[in-house]
This record gives sequence, structure tokens and C-alpha cells, in this order.
Amino acid sequence: MEKIRIFGLGGLDEMGKNTYVIEINDAIFVFDCGLKYAENNMYGIDYIIPDYEYLIKNKTKIKGVFITHGHYENMGAAADLARIIPGIKFYATHYTKFVLMDLGVKEENIVEIVPNKSLKFDGITIFPLPVSHSVPGAVMYSINTSHGAICYTGDFIIDPLMRDAYDMDLGKIAYIGKKGVLCLLSESVFSEHVGHTSPSHRLASFFKDVISKYNNRIFFSVLPTHLYTIQDIFEAAKNSHRKVVIMGKKLQNFVRFATENKYLEYPAEMIGDLSNIEETNAILLICDDKANAYASISKIVNGYDKFITLRQDDAIVFAEPRYDANEKAIVKLENDLAMAGCKIISLPKDKNILHHASSEDLMLMIKLMNPKYYMPVKGEYRYMVNNANLANALGIKPENIFLKQNGDVVELVDGVATDKFEHIKVKDTLIDGKSSDDVGELVMKDREMLSDNGIVLVSATLSKKDKVLLVGPEITTKGFIYVREAKDTIHKMKEISEEVITRNIVDQVVDYNRIKTELRSELSNYLYEQTECKPMIIAVVQEV
Repeated sequence: MEKIRIFGLGGLDEMGKNTYVIEINDAIFVFDCGLKYAENNMYGIDYIIPDYEYLIKNKTKIKGVFITHGHYENMGAAADLARIIPGIKFYATHYTKFVLMDLGVKEENIVEIVPNKSLKFDGITIFPLPVSHSVPGAVMYSINTSHGAICYTGDFIIDPLMRDAYDMDLGKIAYIGKKGVLCLLSESVFSEHVGHTSPSHRLASFFKDVISKYNNRIFFSVLPTHLYTIQDIFEAAKNSHRKVVIMGKKLQNFVRFATENKYLEYPAEMIGDLSNIEETNAILLICDDKANAYASISKIVNGYDKFITLRQDDAIVFAEPRYDANEKAIVKLENDLAMAGCKIISLPKDKNILHHASSEDLMLMIKLMNPKYYMPVKGEYRYMVNNANLANALGIKPENIFLKQNGDVVELVDGVATDKFEHIKVKDTLIDGKSSDDVGELVMKDREMLSDNGIVLVSATLSKKDKVLLVGPEITTKGFIYVREAKDTIHKMKEISEEVITRNIVDQVVDYNRIKTELRSELSNYLYEQTECKPMIIAVVQEV
């Protein structure tokens, strides 16, 4: 009997955190290992990763993590997972391996793979197929089973003009479809887009118009992993007699690696250096990292960049995707740029930075693979529903289409779906700084309280010998009220605090726990009555 379980730890009904588990009998195969960008109201959280508890409990069964391509939504949590499960292996193509190492994954944890070359694991074969995306070396995966292949597309578009490291092997995909596909997992992000994504992703002509139209300095804000877009900028800058200055070590390292491996091609004399920054017609490429969207351009706008000073005649081109989580940040940034007198250039509505499969691309993939079962993945739930509707329109029965959320398990026994409504408990893991430990709900609640109402600190010192007040109680506030304008409130808080401390000293015994509890309770009630605010109250009572 062959038992297959398929579920997502992340990526279902959300943008990012893509992590899908395919379990064949006792072998676990993980596909992608992504992160999600933190929203503005997450108080210091850098990014979000899936809950890996299931993988930790079953780490001896894991054969590897198979990365489709080098974008943070699909592999940005790899270093975190490697810290949690040391020794876990990541399988990736040459360029994706470079991005993994840039994130901090050790080279010994990475197995470099070649498209169209199979990988064998105890009788199970995994076959990576090249697909077209905005980074070189993107692949989809096909896993053989006794009752047909299980295929995961990753991100893709269908564009015959994309060649070499961006090429897509439609012939091999069709061949696997002829051999028989049990279940196809396909992305959903652009499922509402009518038609093919191509040629809206070709931006060289738009960038060329921008460069020819604006004679002054131009900034291109890019993502370092979107090499296809960077190549389009280089193409547009050819014969313009302008110097292109690549700002920041991160972006320089990506461009250097891509150039050495012939993923990027451009005239060497076109590239400038820091001495060209102030030239009137310079083109500057700037980038951000996984946690700080638009951080580089924000630093420039606020005057904190040590190399660049913004000028009124500068033009800013946002050649990177806009995410829902960062919408407020980009709007504020555009307002600041407008106040500085800069020209803001956004992509036309008929152009796309992102290389995701639109409706016709998705339907062509379904027709080529002709799967028995279909599972939309990656994207908000409405995108997944639209993806499911496309599959249904092509003749796949509704009962053979799996619309699931993170943790919902699809079970196939001997090639037949048997929905037992099993659910694996999963949650978001909030990452702050370099630690892979979850920040947790209590910390987030504290941060929310501090953000909303500030903090009140009550401090007092007692005599260790006589058990009487020596100093205090003193009241310190941060982010709550302005002390000089609230003397009466502060005085009353001192009275309440002194009363609480005094009544909890009985027969030369001080009940410190009760003092702190009552201080928080009585001060909280008083302050809410006076201000309708509930600041965080911290009591520090000590003996000397």
C-alpha cells in the first residue's frame, strides 16, 4: 500500500512563507522554505516563517528541502530552518545555491542540482524541470509514485523568448503529463489575470524610454534577486553614454556572481563607481534586503546615506514589486520624495515585475500535465479559488480539486483521495533579529501596549532592617503623559503606591509579590479612570 500525505506549512491563503510537505510512506520531502514580510503593525518583527514543529518531530524522515528558485518568499527561511534542524540538506540549482549561501546557509548543507537530472531517494525519484521565471535556474519538481507523478510548479511563466538559464522545457513537462500525473500543485498568485503574463514582464523598452526622457540622475530601486529586471535595465542603458553605478555590497555581489556565470551581460565600460555618483546623467541601482523593504531609498530621502544626497531633479523608478504588507510604507515614501521635488516613476499598469502564471499560463500547464487531482497553492484564498475554477473549466471534477489551508492534510492511498479532514496544528513564527526563536504572542501584546499607551515605572527602596520606606515611591513615565503637565496625577500615583507598600508590610515581613500585583491593579484602575489609557505598569521594590 502506498500512502501519500500532502499539506502546506505555509503559503496557503497568504503571500509568502511557501513551504509544502509531500510525505510518501515514511519519507518526507519538503518543497520550498519561504518567509513572509512583516506588516507595519508588527512592532519590530523583521519577517515571519512557518511553524516547523512537525518537521522537528519527524526530522529523521526528512530526505531534503527542494528549493524551486532564489526568491525570499520561497527560500528566505532556509537559514532559520538550518539552525533549527542542523544538518538538513537543501537541494538547489547553481544560482539558488548562491542566494542560499548569501542568506547564511552553510555550503555543506546545500546539494547543487542540475535541471533534467534525476535525484534518487530509496526508490523514489525526484526530477527537476527548468521553468521560466525572473531568476535563472528556476525549476519545478516531479516526484514519481506508483500511481503517477506528483508535481509542484513553483513560480513560472510561459515565454518562448526566455532562453538559456531562463528557458522552460515544455517538451519534458508534456512527456511527464503523458506518463501520468496523480496530483499537480500549481501557484495561484496571478490566477485572476486574464491571458498570458508574457509579454507584460518585458520592461527593457519602458526603461529605455525613461532613460531617454530624463536627462538627469535616475535611481532604479530593485530587488537583488530579480536578475531578469536588472538585465532589462542594463539593456535599456546601452548606448546611452551613461554610467551605471551599483550601490551596496549586497547588490554588487549579486551582479558580480551573475556576470561571472553569464546570467547578466552588459558592456563592462558601462559600469561606473562612486566617483560617478554626482554626475548629472548617472544611473544608480539600489536594493533592499528581505526584512527592510525600501530601506535604502528611505535612508537617502532622510539624508542618512553617506554617499548620496538627493537632488530636486532626480528621478526615482520603483523597479520592484509592491506588496500589500508594505503599501503604507511605499505611499509615505512617495510623499516624501514628492516633497523633495523628485520625479516618481512607477510601472505602467500593463507591465509586471513579478513573473507569475496568469490564467492562460495556468491552463496550459494543466493541459500539458493532465492531472487526476489538482491543488492550488501559493496566494490569497481568492486567488486559489480562481485557480481551482480554471481547473474545473478544463474538466477536472470539483471533488478532485483540493482547496486547503495551512495544516490541512490531503491523503492519497493507492492513488485515491481519502479525505479524513486531518489537520496539523501550525502557526506563524515571528522573527526579530538573528534568533530563529518565535517572539511569541505575549511579547507582541507587550509591544502593542507600549505602542498604544506607554509605560509607567514605580520604584521604591525599603530598609532591610526596619522594613520602612527609605526612598520613593518614585514614578517614571515614558510615552504616557508629560510629567510637568500632570503633577497632580503623578502625586496621586505616589500616594496610591505608598499606601499599597505600607499595608503589605506586616510584622516586619514584606509581601513583595502582593505589592507588585496590587500596584499594577490599583494604578491601572486609577489611570484608566483619569485618562482612559492603560499603560504598562512595572513595579520595582527592593531592600538595602
